[in-house]
Amino acid sequence: MTPSTGGDAFLHDLEHDVESELTLAEPSQPGEETLTLPIDQWVSSPAEVQHYQVGLGDLLGAVENLEDDH
Repeated sequence: MTPSTGGDAFLHDLEHDVESELTLAEPSQPGEETLTLPIDQWVSSPAEVQHYQVGLGDLLGAVENLEDDH
């Protein structure tokens, strides 16, 4: 979709931001050093990461639906 002015441009930018965040949130293979850390030293748990990705996917779907309505 080609962005236009006003709300459409905002939605397009928001869609791009959410897609970028989804790319950053994609799971990667943990390094060997991560696997040796105690669980209380993890930055985030795999369940938290999955929950975040689901939320981003829902947000992306909502933005795309709004764009389609315009």
